[in-house]
Amino acid sequence: MTKIQTNASGTRSIEITEEHLKTIDDYQLFRDLIDSNGYVDEGVLDKLKLNVRSMLESETGRDKRLLDICLDVIYHPNMKAYGLQQLVLLYINWKNRANNDLGMTTRAFQGTPFN
Repeated sequence: MTKIQTNASGTRSIEITEEHLKTIDDYQLFRDLIDSNGYVDEGVLDKLKLNVRSMLESETGRDKRLLDICLDVIYHPNMKAYGLQQLVLLYINWKNRANNDLGMTTRAFQGTPFN
């Protein structure tokens, strides 16, 4: 279990479990979430909430894990844009560790693919 800071002053936080990170990965909750400008703001958090709400209303959202991440993280009263940014960073680090444990490389591709 890891705590993420959800505001800039550090007075609020949310606990994130391995299961939360697996759910984010399984449902690809961060896919196409952040615009090309790279900013995580309240609009991005609202977009995530709407995406998850839509999943819960559909047949594919019948998984208890999706409901758990909503209650524990996404709709948590302390969750703000700053917290979502910290969650995205935690997820990236978790995913990189998992890939490295599998012997995969996560280096950025350099050059053109046909050099």
